[in-house]
Amino acid sequence: MYDSSDTEYGSFLRRFWKEFSLLVLALIFPTSVYLFCIRAPVAFPTGTITAIVRGMTLKQIAEQLKAEGVVRSALFLELYIHVLGGSTGVIAGGYALPEPENVFSIGKRIVAGDHQLQTLRITVPEGSTIHDIATILGKSLVAFPEGLFVAEAQQKEGYLFPDTYFLLPTATPEEIIKTMGDTFSQKIATLEKEIKKSNRPLKDIVTMASIIEKEAHTSDDRRIISGILWERLKIGMPLQVDATFLYINGKNTYDLSVDDLAIDSPYNTYKYAGLPIGPIGNPGLDSLEAALTPMTSPYLYYLSDKSGKTYYARTFNEHKRNREKYMQE
Repeated sequence: MYDSSDTEYGSFLRRFWKEFSLLVLALIFPTSVYLFCIRAPVAFPTGTITAIVRGMTLKQIAEQLKAEGVVRSALFLELYIHVLGGSTGVIAGGYALPEPENVFSIGKRIVAGDHQLQTLRITVPEGSTIHDIATILGKSLVAFPEGLFVAEAQQKEGYLFPDTYFLLPTATPEEIIKTMGDTFSQKIATLEKEIKKSNRPLKDIVTMASIIEKEAHTSDDRRIISGILWERLKIGMPLQVDATFLYINGKNTYDLSVDDLAIDSPYNTYKYAGLPIGPIGNPGLDSLEAALTPMTSPYLYYLSDKSGKTYYARTFNEHKRNREKYMQE
């Protein structure tokens, strides 16, 4: 006998399970998308900076951010950026990651160029060498390539102006060298009249200024020592300055030995007369001015004690007495 109630019940069950399955899928799919594609990764690299290099494809960018733990799904990021219409307009540069962000936030930022980077205040002291500068920058900037900076700045020693700079954490050696070089050009332009009046090549002025920077501690001493050193050059006397050994082997006056004084280096002003082949550091404005405005004095010798006080002498015998009196340990 045909029982219509059984048929209706079966139809009901089929409709129920079909609708229930659709409901479950409707709930599971967006949840899965959120969990596996949208939300920030558990190991999001909070407090770091990610760098997008100019010329990278969108696929490369997405895969890099996935590998760094910035997003969960490289494919989802690609699709979202396409939706934003930014597939060809992703902006290169460094992006600060101060706190976890989902893929939508990351996508919007790299399309809009929202770097969220704050400049860093970095001071380069007067007299710093390119190696000193590389070390200073390496302590402050993100993954800064110190070796590359030294290599690219090799011919710029003396012409990278020491100053306080405000730099992005992702600043490159090329950008910094240009900034410091431009600052040097601006500063040296203020001394144009003195340079012409001196009738000396800029290289000689900068080299002398770099020596003065290391040899003197006050403006007056710089001008007096400038006069002494230019006078030594004039009469054909070796410069015999200890400061160049800081550049040769890192030793100061109190560490030098007889063997050090005989080192065969074009920066050894005991062994070779005249100025060294180039600057031994990057001088500040006061030392540049001192090199251009030397003070005439009766002195031909000088020395500084450990406190930085300078003592002058007219004759070598007087200079030896000063050494015995002020240079003892």
